[in-house]
Amino acid sequence: MLWLMFLSFVLNITPFMANPAEEHIHGASSGLQKIQEYLGEFVYGSIDGCVTTFAVVAGASGAHLDSSVVIILGFANLIADGFAMSVGSYLSTKSELQNYEKHKQIEYWEIDNLRDVEVQEVRDIYIAKGFEGELLEQVVAKITEDKDRWVDTMMKEELEMIPTNKSPLTMGAVTFISFLLVGFVPLLIYVVDYFSPMDVNLFYVSSALTSLAFIGIGALKSYVTNSSRLMSIMETLLLGAAAASLAYVVGNALERMIT
Repeated sequence: MLWLMFLSFVLNITPFMANPAEEHIHGASSGLQKIQEYLGEFVYGSIDGCVTTFAVVAGASGAHLDSSVVIILGFANLIADGFAMSVGSYLSTKSELQNYEKHKQIEYWEIDNLRDVEVQEVRDIYIAKGFEGELLEQVVAKITEDKDRWVDTMMKEELEMIPTNKSPLTMGAVTFISFLLVGFVPLLIYVVDYFSPMDVNLFYVSSALTSLAFIGIGALKSYVTNSSRLMSIMETLLLGAAAASLAYVVGNALERMIT
């Protein structure tokens, strides 16, 4: 978990290393913004991975299942849920790109076949922004003289759609990797104990390690969402604790009912 904490620290000081004032205010250079696009997916994949796996561990612990069973259930959940989430991320990003491209082609068709209507739409957009008279007509003429510029304007101003450079495959891979890496934390002590038995309460150790994972994830989340680091950490910890508590109670209740 040290690497998570270190990355959080680096990311929080990086914006202040940028020279342009605007980059300082917004908190990222163009290169860092590219990283942020995937960092957000990494954070949420990590949260889901850690929460769901720890819930499985807590439920199994509540049912007093053997540690080998915890490992089996934990890894089955880790692989299956991680893959499902990565597929969902891939399809979501791909759908977003396809939807943007579909509307973009529609705008090209409208410019070719309904030119006067589209010119008036550009004029109406800039009238609403306060342009008028000769300046308004100059703006409209400049935008409509280039078809690509025209379409780009209509996508942003009329449809309020912004293009994304995210790769569906990369988004899916980031989700899967983050889910596996951080989701493995609650299982770590059980795996270690399997190969080298220890005289410790495995669930307590798993809880402590998972808490550290949540702290690291919460710190990264605060950077992605530009929110309070403390509040983000507390929110993530509470989310994990609530899921684990619910799973533990259900596991314990079922164990009492069945045995």
